[in-house]
Amino acid sequence: MKKILKNSRKKVGQLPGSLIYMGDRTGNGIKINAAHYGRENFYEKNILSPEELKPSGEGILWLNVDGIHIPETIGNICDKFGIHPLTQEDILNTAHRPKAEDNGSYIFIVMKMLGFQSGSLLSEQVSLIIGKNYVLSFQENATDEFETVRENLRKNKGKIRELGPDYLAYRLLDFVLDNYFAVLEKIGDEIENVEDELVENPTRQTLEKIYKLKGEMIIIRRAVWPLREVISSLEKTETELISKSTQPYLRDLYDHIVQLIDTNENYREMAAGLMDIYLSSVSNKLNEIMKVLTIISTFFIPLNFIAGIYGMNFNTGISKYNMPELNFYLGYPMVLFLMFLVSLGLFIYFKRKKWF
Repeated sequence: MKKILKNSRKKVGQLPGSLIYMGDRTGNGIKINAAHYGRENFYEKNILSPEELKPSGEGILWLNVDGIHIPETIGNICDKFGIHPLTQEDILNTAHRPKAEDNGSYIFIVMKMLGFQSGSLLSEQVSLIIGKNYVLSFQENATDEFETVRENLRKNKGKIRELGPDYLAYRLLDFVLDNYFAVLEKIGDEIENVEDELVENPTRQTLEKIYKLKGEMIIIRRAVWPLREVISSLEKTETELISKSTQPYLRDLYDHIVQLIDTNENYREMAAGLMDIYLSSVSNKLNEIMKVLTIISTFFIPLNFIAGIYGMNFNTGISKYNMPELNFYLGYPMVLFLMFLVSLGLFIYFKRKKWF
């Protein structure tokens, strides 16, 4: 949240529609891939600048942009397709909430791509624009996450070349949701590992893992919950850009989102339970320590009492009743033996009570 507020300061005092990149990525490179395809043909090319873009003519154009940190380039690309400045502004805002907007000539979708990198869950903004004969996809990072979909286009797998740009957009959305399932599967495995640690030997690192899991599930919740709205609005919208043949696929996406939400909520409850188990384990461990210390103290209480009695300095020369045992020939060994008998008696008693 602090990161979002920090980036938001860049827009203070700017006019609506101002192209300002609201993210952390730096560098010069933006990768642009243009894929033209139809039922019987496929052609792709890596483009160095927006000036190389040409009308697609027949067929469908899929333009994928990896990196949105250069506003001028993003603006030039969008201008080629008549994209509204406010939409361009949302593309550059990496903290934007997932949403879908029908702008008449195109549909704009914002969503989050999730994935693990170096053991940490990262969120990347992905924006889609669905036009009459084109799809524009903008990925925040340089890694091309949609290479799998592009490979299906190359090999003409499934119906991707037979149907329109709305079906391509569906495949991209479906790919994002598949990543969510993979992320949740990994989190489920981590929850099981933490449970095992809690049973065997909970440590401070275990607590840190629990907090990390809870944070990751918050990230997933923020990414998935709004998508239910997004898919529902796409399914119900009355536009020529979403064909009837694509509607069943959108309903399937909606079902997947509901499943993701349910799974994530179950994992959140399990994570809350992990915290309770951790606190209970720590409390039990503390109780065991206190139990041992109490037993040790109990052994020394009667011994201290005996030693205290014979530590009193009464003058034996004044009265025969002043600790006559001090004059016993075996007085000291007798007291030690008495202490041993008391300790042994306590040991047998505790053992029978199964206190240790």
